[in-house]
This record gives sequence, C-alpha cells and structure tokens, in this order.
Amino acid sequence: MSDFDAAAGRYTTIARDHRSELEIKRSRFITVLRRTETEQQARELVAQLRREFHDARHHCSAFVLGPDRAVQRSSDDGEPSGTAGIPMLEALTKRETFDGAADLSDITAVTVRYFGGILLGAGGLVRAYSESVSQALSTAPLLQRRRMQLYAVKTGHAGAGRLENELRSAGFSIRGTDYEPDGASITVALPDVPGGADTFLDRLASLTAGGSAAEPLATEWIDL
Repeated sequence: MSDFDAAAGRYTTIARDHRSELEIKRSRFITVLRRTETEQQARELVAQLRREFHDARHHCSAFVLGPDRAVQRSSDDGEPSGTAGIPMLEALTKRETFDGAADLSDITAVTVRYFGGILLGAGGLVRAYSESVSQALSTAPLLQRRRMQLYAVKTGHAGAGRLENELRSAGFSIRGTDYEPDGASITVALPDVPGGADTFLDRLASLTAGGSAAEPLATEWIDL
C-alpha cells in the first residue's frame, strides 16, 4: 500500500483521546491526541487545553482532516517559526499505521510545553515536538475507517435471524436488522470498490435460493 491512496477507500484515525508526557532538559511536553473531523473541533481542543494548562507557555498544534487528508494545519504558538507545528504535522502525516501505510487523518495533536529554564535551540525544539507526538502515537489506540456501500436485504420475519447469522459467518459486516410489519431488512456493509458486491450477491442468492434481493442504500465511512 502506498503512503496514502484515497482511492483505496480507507484510512486510519485515533479511537479515543490519548495523552502522553515527555520531559527534555526540564521542559515538560504534554501531548494530547483527539479524533476530529472539522477544523472547529480541532480548534476547540486547543481552546480546551489552553484553559486546562493556562499557566503553560506554549500550546502548539497540528491536525490532519478528511479521508483524502486535504486539510493540514499547524501552529507554533510562539515558538520560533517552524520548530513546533511543522514537526508535529510531519509526525502525524509520516506515521506508519496498519500494513505500513502512512494514512493518519481526522486527528489533532496539541503539545503543551512548560519551559524548564534550559534553552533547547531550534534543532532541539524540532526534535522535542516531533518526538512528543511520535511517542503519543506509539501508545495511542488506532482504528481503520473504510468507505463502505450499504445494502438492504429484504427477507421474511421467520428467516431473518438465520440469514443474518449465515451472512456474519460468511464474513460480511452486518450493521443491524430492522423488523417491519411486512418483513425484515438486514443492512450489510461492503467495501466500496469495483466488484465489491459480487461475492456477496452470489452468496446471498445461494443462501436464499434467489428469494432475497439486495438494494443499495448509501455509501458511508465506517469504523472497522
């Protein structure tokens, strides 16, 4: 897999908030990672940490947003230009995740620095901010997101449970079953790639002797 390929229909993000702390020459670097899908959410995290660590000298940040990682921003927040935000951003964009892919997105990193009285120099700051984010990512819970095509499988009430179980056993992702007055509807998520539904449709026809049809609903990004 290449460093990033939006056409692959997948990327990696953080599963939940995560914090890590690093001390370098008496300076404390506290990095907070959060899943964010908009610039507003990213800026809200920065604002939250400014309130929480109101006595810290710097609250530097970087974020990457969107399945195609089209939105990338960073801030040095008073550190010498290019010594904090850009190294943090590069730590996010170059981080290898599953299968060796560098595909992190929908993630914001904020590194709070408490100055320890010893100057680190430009090179030292670059290394410190990069290392702070890299260390946080090394222990952060990550998950993959995939672009999926949702299908509704219509079937009778009596056989819905059995059909759902058989589809699960065959390895298909079931998003739920709705029971309606005139029957049941099983929602199945399939990879949104050319020919992604072929195996499923063949298996469905085999399981139901052609008695159940699959209706395409929508395309969504889903946490795996």
